[in-house]
Amino acid sequence: MTFEQRLARNLDAAITNALDENRIVGTVVAVMRRGRMAFHAARGLSDRESGRPMREDAIFLLASATKPVTSAAALALIERGAFDLETPVTRHLPEFRPRYGDVQPEITVRHLLTHTSGLYYPFQEPEDGPAHRADVSNGLDLPGLSGPEAMARLARVPLRFLPGTAYNYSLSLDVLGEFMAAATGQSLPEIVAATITGPLGMTDTAFAIRDPSRLVTHYGVDANNRPLRMDDTYWGPALISPVRMSPRRLFDAGSYASGGGGMAGTAGDFLHFLEALRLHGGDILKPASTRLMTTNALPTAIPQALEPGWTYGYGTETLSDPGSATGPERPGVFKGSGGYGHRWFVDPELELSTVAFTNSAPEGVRGAFVSAIRDAIYAAANT
Repeated sequence: MTFEQRLARNLDAAITNALDENRIVGTVVAVMRRGRMAFHAARGLSDRESGRPMREDAIFLLASATKPVTSAAALALIERGAFDLETPVTRHLPEFRPRYGDVQPEITVRHLLTHTSGLYYPFQEPEDGPAHRADVSNGLDLPGLSGPEAMARLARVPLRFLPGTAYNYSLSLDVLGEFMAAATGQSLPEIVAATITGPLGMTDTAFAIRDPSRLVTHYGVDANNRPLRMDDTYWGPALISPVRMSPRRLFDAGSYASGGGGMAGTAGDFLHFLEALRLHGGDILKPASTRLMTTNALPTAIPQALEPGWTYGYGTETLSDPGSATGPERPGVFKGSGGYGHRWFVDPELELSTVAFTNSAPEGVRGAFVSAIRDAIYAAANT
């Protein structure tokens, strides 16, 4: 049995099990190995209520799968001399000066790329916290909110720590997107199209819906943890307080381009992006920039902040200590997720890139489906 045959057998079983148990509504899974498509399949439903089947070119809201794309675009601009890693945010966003206690510390591009800025997400605090009181957007909600207003609200919220002293997954990439636009005089969508999606031929991926007829319906969960169709006031389970999600956000032209969560696209497009990173930058980045994205970028003084064995690059989670990790991943693996129901990973040693997009959160982000897909792939590769 070939790798492709083992892979199809294993993945079909994992996907069928998740669908049969009503943990996901639909999914597109795509795997490339050694530059060739080894598996690309759509299963389940794109829209449960109408019975519309999932299709391989379905368009998903990417949520945080946007972060590595924005990070890559920022590094491409650095290569072109637009700014550097130590450029302070205030050089191009002079009003963005959040406080930490009695001081207004300098936040740099490096701090934003590594989530060491001191910023955070509203769902990481209690519902009566300062970010909630300021009605800060998480990049997935508040249709029609402009970039300047989003930054003004965020700047009123105190930092959690002095920049560069700790790691916290945050709205840093949203700030970076606004910074990039101010630094270049182009919009973030224009920058990303010129540096990443255009060169890679990612024609279905943008800060807009390229073809609304292919957009999936996104589902959260009800009180019984079963898929629930999202409306534009959906509050989903998160860390400390619920996360607000508005799937129709991208249909409002006034919505700012969220560098941390504002794109939509297909699994196939995203796989081409991952392959470029696996191949040391391909047509979009130099190898040195790609290494910044795919290896640990946190100072050694910053304590472990992710799951055991994992740390953070520029836009990706990176495996730094395989002995401490709980999964089968190998040294050099980097990965990420998207809050609408997505996981992806790249294993350079196996020459393998994987995208598993679902329309079902949080199962497709951190449920049993995630480990089942991963284990199915490694079982096929290691046999």
